[in-house]
Amino acid sequence: MTDIAVAVIGGGISGLSTAYELHKHGIPYLLFERTNRFGGIINTEQVDGFTIDSGPDAILFNKPGAIELCDELKLGDRLIPTLSPRTAFVLRNSQLQALPAGSILGIPTKFWPLINNRLLSLPGKIQIATDLTYPMRRSRINNNEDESVASFFLRRFGREMVNYIAEPLLAGIYAGDVNRLSMQALFPRLANAEQKHGSVIRSLRELKTATSPDGPFRSLPGGLEELTTSLINNLSKNSLHCGTEVVRLWGKGPFNLELNTGQRVSANQVVLSVPAYIAAKLVDSIDADLNELCHSIPYTSTSTIVLGYPRSAISHPLLGTGFVVPRVEKEFSLMAGSWVSSKWPNRAPDNHVQLRGFIGGARNPKALNKTDTELIETAHHDLAKLLDISSQPIVKRVYRWLRLNPQYEVGHLNLMRSIDERLERLPGLYLSGAGFRGIGIPDCVAYGRMVGTTATKYALKAS
Repeated sequence: MTDIAVAVIGGGISGLSTAYELHKHGIPYLLFERTNRFGGIINTEQVDGFTIDSGPDAILFNKPGAIELCDELKLGDRLIPTLSPRTAFVLRNSQLQALPAGSILGIPTKFWPLINNRLLSLPGKIQIATDLTYPMRRSRINNNEDESVASFFLRRFGREMVNYIAEPLLAGIYAGDVNRLSMQALFPRLANAEQKHGSVIRSLRELKTATSPDGPFRSLPGGLEELTTSLINNLSKNSLHCGTEVVRLWGKGPFNLELNTGQRVSANQVVLSVPAYIAAKLVDSIDADLNELCHSIPYTSTSTIVLGYPRSAISHPLLGTGFVVPRVEKEFSLMAGSWVSSKWPNRAPDNHVQLRGFIGGARNPKALNKTDTELIETAHHDLAKLLDISSQPIVKRVYRWLRLNPQYEVGHLNLMRSIDERLERLPGLYLSGAGFRGIGIPDCVAYGRMVGTTATKYALKAS
């Protein structure tokens, strides 16, 4: 049996970030990834001159976790902003309408861009403006009472904002159901704005003063996989085990791990950087209550369809980053579309365009039953109708993300408090990853590194 200070299970960005922190402090560790590659949903491919991010294609600049890591990895000078104009569109009545200029998370923060905008009706605009006079709701905040994203937007801004902003844009980010997703867990700044300002819009105006003039998103010239590749190159190759699955976990400090190779490992600490339902399976023999809590975190599945076209085949000017499709626009199957080569430089060969379409999620869970050919046809049909495309794509790729979109539903923060209570009884065991605290890359990096720091202190104290 192999003895190790820390075993990290899961080689996505969370697990790699934990390993990086352990490596920095000289703590012996082993990282096990069951698939044939590290990086999780961060994956970049080069196809016929197209640079394709099959998963996320951006990191949020306003949250420092990933940006600080890039700086440490000597990638800071390589970070690139989105191209101008950074306009995003919403489909309404089968027409693409721009979000009001100066919007944050789809919420308008400037008067004249809102008045002149064609996405929302006059009654809808008036309803949004009333936010500036809306009273604070201290009782809800102080009692830690949660509510859904739909409930919050309906109460603050009206039904039109729910249908054309909250549902396609905010719930769409998480491929979830706007009526079930937690406002406190996903958008705490907006939820807490009621206590501090009364008005959400006033709160966002303050936030905008701290926003980079180059926009909120960054990427890397070779795609986001540059980040995970750099992380891996900064780790000890002897500590990384790809294609190695932990099939059983038992014991309580030290913990025992059985691998799919038949090998057994003893670890003083274990970090589970895996989807919640996989963590549930692994902790079953250690704590049945923790197993049940982890199992209660739901997931959705999505597909990303990447299509490449000659620029001459598309009549639309593609001046912007892409669009979202509200659920009420029944004529279309896509949840959203991204104009990748208008968003980032050098993502397509000269005189060509790269587009991405997104299908599935809570809106259409059966969509992934379609074949790759059917998904390509569906995405091309919608994109051709919206962008006036006159030819078939010359590059076609389908990426399926099965049960990889965790859903922070109403009550998620209380659920996490219950999970933490169980973990307090299991010193040396940690749960990390998107299913628990922070779905985006910056949050996964920050929490992964925090777990690495905690595990380092534990190891040094025990030595």
